[in-house]
Amino acid sequence: MTDLAIDSSRPDDRKFVRNLIVTMALVIVAGFATQFAMGRSSFSSPLIVHIHAVAFMGWVAITVTQAWLAASGQMAHHRKLGWIAVIWAISLFILGPAVTVATVQSGRTPFFFQPQHFLIANPVTLIGFAALFWAAIAMRRRADWHARLHAGAFVMLLGPGFGRLLPMPFLSPYAFETAGLVALIFPIIGMLRDWRVHGRPHSAWLWTIAAVVAVMLVSRLVAFSPAGEAIYDAVTAGGALSGTDGLAFPPPPPMPI
Repeated sequence: MTDLAIDSSRPDDRKFVRNLIVTMALVIVAGFATQFAMGRSSFSSPLIVHIHAVAFMGWVAITVTQAWLAASGQMAHHRKLGWIAVIWAISLFILGPAVTVATVQSGRTPFFFQPQHFLIANPVTLIGFAALFWAAIAMRRRADWHARLHAGAFVMLLGPGFGRLLPMPFLSPYAFETAGLVALIFPIIGMLRDWRVHGRPHSAWLWTIAAVVAVMLVSRLVAFSPAGEAIYDAVTAGGALSGTDGLAFPPPPPMPI
């Protein structure tokens, strides 16, 4: 299958990917803004949570900027910012698991997630993100693949955004999978658009969908296995949750009086 390139003769392709990424960024911002407006987020969270939030929102800003630079043809600036993006992505790989572990250890896992599943699913999601991100870097000379794979990597990070917009308590025990499936609307839109404009969907969108589905399956298989139990026991050892059932849902927060 020969895929069609995004080059100077098809600036509409670059603009489409830019618009898709901007829309995804708006989903993330809307999710966090909604939680803050409803009083469900505060500045009283542990420091690691705030550091991770800055890194995560910084990544959103970098991704949008990169898409905008590419769409406007400013490729020299796009390449320079790309090196910063690589370093920033590494910080996500470090801070993501760190904040997940801290959340589980402190008993702050959202009540619609099983702590053991939450502990496994978040790092596995980052692995899916990393796979698409590094594939995009490896194919940086193939503009058609490069742009779409970067959009696909961004899809992998939409869970926190949709998770704050969807009625997650009503989606348990498949809240994680539901948020991921909803995020697939973006690669599906990309496939439909490519089909209309180019006559066939680009394979990069299929890679994205495969990565999202693989993350869901691997997360659940590992979390509900002896390996997942061993990881949970190791993370919670010596703390207040030591010896607890990692697959038991935490109690919901008390209702305000």
